[in-house]
Amino acid sequence: MLLALVLGVLGFVEGGRRGFILLACAMVVGSLAGLELSIREHFAGYRSHSTVLAGGAAVAAGAALWFAHVPQVAILPIAVAIFAAAFFALREVFRRRSGGYGFR
Repeated sequence: MLLALVLGVLGFVEGGRRGFILLACAMVVGSLAGLELSIREHFAGYRSHSTVLAGGAAVAAGAALWFAHVPQVAILPIAVAIFAAAFFALREVFRRRSGGYGFR
């Protein structure tokens, strides 16, 4: 998280193309830090982050399909199916980890 903050400040100070790249890197690193926290809380049974984690899986799958040159009309339905499957699976994992008490 500290790295994301430093990169963000450097991006604003630098400006131009290099500043834009630094800001983009800050957003990526910050997003990964937030995703890591969501994963730890979810699988520990502390808080349910099923939607965030399923969304991350769908975005990653969509990006992989795009880079694999899959037709664009097929990417969204596949990503939605991956989101739905991941959401229901992650919801069940949380229910088991939280002692079966449901969502908090």
